[in-house]
Amino acid sequence: MSADPNALYSRKNPFPAKLKTNRKLTKEGSAKDTRHFEIVLEGSGIQYEVGDSLGVFPTNNPALVEEILGVLGFTGEEQVPDTAGNPVTIREALTRFYVITEMDKKLLAAIAEKDPMAAHFLPMVTPEGRAELEAYFWGREVIDPLLAHPAAKFTPEEFVKCLRKLQPRLYSIASSQKAHPTEVHLTVAAVRYESNGRKREGVCSTFLADRAGEGPAPVFVHTAKHFRVPEDPATHVIMVGPGTGIAPFMAFLQERKATAATGKNWLFFGDQKAATDFLYREELEAWQKEGVLHKLSTAFSRDQAEKIYVQHRMLEAAEELYAWLEQGAYFYICGDASRMAKDVDTALHKVVETAGGKSPEEAAAYVEELKKSKRYRKDVY
Repeated sequence: MSADPNALYSRKNPFPAKLKTNRKLTKEGSAKDTRHFEIVLEGSGIQYEVGDSLGVFPTNNPALVEEILGVLGFTGEEQVPDTAGNPVTIREALTRFYVITEMDKKLLAAIAEKDPMAAHFLPMVTPEGRAELEAYFWGREVIDPLLAHPAAKFTPEEFVKCLRKLQPRLYSIASSQKAHPTEVHLTVAAVRYESNGRKREGVCSTFLADRAGEGPAPVFVHTAKHFRVPEDPATHVIMVGPGTGIAPFMAFLQERKATAATGKNWLFFGDQKAATDFLYREELEAWQKEGVLHKLSTAFSRDQAEKIYVQHRMLEAAEELYAWLEQGAYFYICGDASRMAKDVDTALHKVVETAGGKSPEEAAAYVEELKKSKRYRKDVY
C-alpha cells in the first residue's frame, strides 16, 4: 500500500462507506429538517483533518427517474453510455450518472427542435437570452419541459446527451478523527420545497436523509488546508457558525478536547428558534460544563419580534471579542457566503472600530492584517 492511506480512495475512486447513524437534530415544529449523519470508514485507511470536507456521490430519487422514463416512453432497460462512455441501462444512467434536477440549455434547444410549440425556448438559449433562461430554470427540473412538451420525442441516447454529469457534493466534516477514529460525521439540512406546483428536493441532502441507509454511500476526503485549528494549542479560537455552519466547529471542539488544548473556545451559533433549532444543544452544554467551550453566544432569529442574528451578538460582546483578538485569537466563519459571511465581516470591522477605538480605515487595516497572518479563516458556500 502507498505511504498515503488516502491515495487508495479519491474523487475518482470513492470509498463505498456505510451510513451508521441518521439522527434528526431539529425538533417537531421546526421549519427545517437538519440531520446528524455518522458514516463508517473502517477498513478504508482514509484519514482526514478537522476543517476538511467530505465529498459524497449521491444517487437521484428513483421515483423521479421512473417518472421521467414514463414521460419519455422508455422501459428503463434501453442501453445508453454513462458519463465515462460505458454501456448501462438508462434507468441506471439517470439514477447514478446524470443530473435530472437541473436543466442544461441543450435540453431546451433539443425540445424546441423536436416540437414547434416549444419555439419560445430558442431565444432563451442564445447569449442574449441568459436572464430569461435563468428565470425559466429557477425552481424547475428536467421533467418540467418534458411534461409541457410531450410531442418532443427522444431516443434514449439523444436524451442523455442533453444532460449534465452528476457531481459529488462537499460537506464540512463535523467530527475529529482523534475522537472518532473510524467514522466521519456530517451536519446536513435536507432540502425540500415546492415550486411550480411540484415537490422538489436537494439531490444529495435527501440521498443522505432518505436513501443512503439502503446501500453504500461513495465518499472521499476533500482537503482544506486553509481551515485548520491553530497549531499552537494555547491559542484562543472564535467560531461563528449559524445553522449547518456549526459542522466544522463540532469537529474543532472535539479536536481541542482530544488534544487538551489550553486556548479558550468561543462559539457563536444561531438559527430560527431555540426550542426546535438549537443543533447539538446537549453536546455544547456538556462541553461548557467540562470547560471545553468557554463561551457560547446564541442568536435565535424568530424567538422575539425583531430578528437577532450572530452578528448582533458579536456587536453586543464587542469589548470581550476585541480583547480575545488582541490576545492572538483566531477568527473562523462557516456557512452561507452570500449574506451571513458578509454581515459577520461587517460586524467584525465594527467590533474593531468601537472596542479598539479605531477609524473605519484603521479597522479595515486591522482585519486585513488578521487575514494576512491567517488568523481570519472562512469556510463559506
